[in-house]
Amino acid sequence: MVQRADTWLGLRERTKPLVRAGIVLGIGLGGFFDGIVLHQLLQWHHMLSAWTAPTSVANLRLNVLADGFFHVGTYLFTIVGIALLVRAWQRPAVPRSGRTLVGSVIAGWGAFNLVEGLVNHQLLGIHHVWPAGPGSVLLWDLAFLLSGAVFVAGGYAVIRGDEAATPASRDDRGTDEQPT
Repeated sequence: MVQRADTWLGLRERTKPLVRAGIVLGIGLGGFFDGIVLHQLLQWHHMLSAWTAPTSVANLRLNVLADGFFHVGTYLFTIVGIALLVRAWQRPAVPRSGRTLVGSVIAGWGAFNLVEGLVNHQLLGIHHVWPAGPGSVLLWDLAFLLSGAVFVAGGYAVIRGDEAATPASRDDRGTDEQPT
């Protein structure tokens, strides 16, 4: 497959700043969802619950502290994503495309699920998605990873469905001018 010089991952080069901003923002939002919904509301796990079970007050405090540091990280990703979005939309060549932004956020959320699932659940084993849930622990961890892959693919499909992000045709000779 030959990639045109003015494309990036099959998308118009000028969408790169918007896609990057959306991905970083999606990583932050995916982390917030994980931390708020799975850690706090449903209490399926905490950040260190496979290493230090939250069965005593001291262990619960340690897990909640680790959850807090996790939230600081997701907060920073969200702030950086917003800053990148503002910078991207200050550039006249970058399209102000809500569809590309939403697709990028979904892909970023998926990237969060993939990295967090591989690193924290599988490699480090510091926690698992729902160890007390029905079925095996591995089943829930794999479902989390699968959700990440689906989000990445789905987000990319949303972006590819946006005319602002997709090269028009083979006959488009690299004229990537924004309509007025």
